[in-house]
Amino acid sequence: MRHSFLVPLCLTGALALSACGESDNASVERAIQDVNAVDETNLSDIMLTVADPNEAVTYFQRTLKDNPDRIDIQRGLAVSLVRAKRYSEAVPAWQKVARNKDATDADRVDLADAQIRSGDWEGAEKTLDAIPPTHETYKRYRLEAMIADSNQEWRKADSFYETAVGLTTRPAGVLNNWGYSKLSRGDYAEAERLFGEAIRNDSSLFTAKNNIVLARGAQRKYTLPVIPMVQTERAQLLHTLALSAIKQGDTETGKALLREAIDTHPQHFEAAVRSLRALEKT
Repeated sequence: MRHSFLVPLCLTGALALSACGESDNASVERAIQDVNAVDETNLSDIMLTVADPNEAVTYFQRTLKDNPDRIDIQRGLAVSLVRAKRYSEAVPAWQKVARNKDATDADRVDLADAQIRSGDWEGAEKTLDAIPPTHETYKRYRLEAMIADSNQEWRKADSFYETAVGLTTRPAGVLNNWGYSKLSRGDYAEAERLFGEAIRNDSSLFTAKNNIVLARGAQRKYTLPVIPMVQTERAQLLHTLALSAIKQGDTETGKALLREAIDTHPQHFEAAVRSLRALEKT
């Protein structure tokens, strides 16, 4: 009787151990999947930030083959193509993201950005027009301003630039764009003011420093503004100012500025030397 009792008991124990083994295996599998998901997320973040853009493109293209419907991977590929400056490929990549059922208005703004970068201004305008006006972001208004500029709709451009400035804590780039818009319209004094604001917000933005010199040169103000600059930048800005003076017909002033640029540069300033030689031959 004892033996007959032990047999079902052993069977029950074996079944319990088997169930425990299956449960443990399932737990281990889930844990491995969780770890892989975390690793993949970390790798995707790295690919979107510090990795070489073309390597990131290859990574997302490979991952997308195994996960064709995952919008985060589609988005990662589109972002990487823009980072790699492969704009003609980035547009269809963003279009695919935008067609995804989980796409957001931010994705559609990114599509418009890629379209502008590829030169499709009309397509970008249509993309932005289809986004509800309730989607109010810095990037959206910056792009709206650029499109209004391209259409020479100056009032709209100014309104969009002003709104964009108010929606970011880092307005230097958009202030520089706004200043360049004013410069292209011939409003040199306002352009100079906006470039100055851009530099105050980001003293490392050399494009704005060069632009403010162009705006001053257009007004025949042939002195450098009081802005932060290192010696090499000072030489380059003097060179820009010299060329502006020459363009205005103030050749002797231009020559003097070129000589100052050459003397200021810590190394041989070939571009300035070449410009001065050309002037002295005439």
